[in-house]
Amino acid sequence: MNTNTPSIQPTVDSFHRVRLATRWVRRSSAIITAHGDLDASNAHEFVDHVLRAATRAERLVMDLTGVDFFGTAGFSALHTVNVRCAADRIDWVMVPSPAVIHLLRICDPDAALPRCDSISAALDTWQHKPRPLLQLIPKPR
Repeated sequence: MNTNTPSIQPTVDSFHRVRLATRWVRRSSAIITAHGDLDASNAHEFVDHVLRAATRAERLVMDLTGVDFFGTAGFSALHTVNVRCAADRIDWVMVPSPAVIHLLRICDPDAALPRCDSISAALDTWQHKPRPLLQLIPKPR
């Protein structure tokens, strides 16, 4: 079986003013696309959608270029995703829209949340960056 062939069908969820879709580009890499508004009315559903994909992924790209409005609850949702992905050792990156960039300038001025300019740039970065090896025994001090 070709390991680059997606094994999971795309999923689409629609919530209050946002449409979310997950597309698998490799066996363990997914692109999650959001269209519409991401705010307090749907941020929890956004996190749930992303974390469902994260249970099967090693790498996630969040395509937020279709987000027209991005509220502080959206930033909180991204922070939650960041914490959960770090705990589960999942690489993730977002491709923000102008609305997302506007709020990130205020809430994330040091660019702590990972972002790329395009989906292809995110996928290319991972293609050339090997996954870290699992360390079973701690290094001596």
